[in-house]
Amino acid sequence: MLNFDQYVEQVSELLNLSIAPEYHPGVVKNLTTIAAIAQLVTEFPLPDEIEAAPVFEP
Repeated sequence: MLNFDQYVEQVSELLNLSIAPEYHPGVVKNLTTIAAIAQLVTEFPLPDEIEAAPVFEP
């Protein structure tokens, strides 16, 4: 898995985005949580014949 601590430092530098030191751990924790949730979604098995719906219909 990605090292989010390094990622936050590198990307914030690339974007010229200053993150206060006291917020850095929270940003890293949020990215870690988002990655875990995204992994659940991307690993969900879908049949090959499924098509994307062009319009959301509840």
